[in-house]
Amino acid sequence: MARYTGPRCRLCRREGCKLFLKGDRCYSDKCAFEKRSYVPGERGQGRIKVSDYGIRLREKQRVRRMYGLLEAQFRSYFDKADRQKGVTGTNLLLLLERRLDSVVYRLGFAESRSQARQLVSHGHFIINGKKVDIPSFLVKQGDEIKVTEKSKSIAPLKQALGAIARRGVPEWLELDDDKLQGTVKAMPERGHITMPIQEQLIVEFYSK
Repeated sequence: MARYTGPRCRLCRREGCKLFLKGDRCYSDKCAFEKRSYVPGERGQGRIKVSDYGIRLREKQRVRRMYGLLEAQFRSYFDKADRQKGVTGTNLLLLLERRLDSVVYRLGFAESRSQARQLVSHGHFIINGKKVDIPSFLVKQGDEIKVTEKSKSIAPLKQALGAIARRGVPEWLELDDDKLQGTVKAMPERGHITMPIQEQLIVEFYSK
């Protein structure tokens, strides 16, 4: 399955909530979801009956699209979360939050996770003194994420940092916007994820 390259606002409308896939535009009056919050398609404004399976599927798709993962990648994270101690659904979300592209987005170095993934892949970040260009790299407590010297002047980075005040930085991360670096102060907790996610539905989906 190839990565989705169509209109991103269409995904928000399909999932019935803002996934914040287009950065600052999602906070403006240009947001397509604000104008047309119904499901895309010819019968989008009609009444749609959803089964229990459909409810679980939509929750899984919502989270998968929020983090920009393919189905095989997402299932791999679920299997890893299931092998860990603790609650599987919570483990899954915390693994996704620890991805480097997600951390770069959370620190405000990118306007969206897709942009963060591109910046990481192009080698714009250093972790603990070593360049890392793998978006799926999992950060751990104490890691320092820095923007490389050559990348500090790139336009996307400056534009993203200008909008971080609107989003805020999670408590488990610390941002030094003068030095363009961030620190993982602690491991993320379930309470740090403010999006309305029902992870138990994802567990039930894969348990069938």
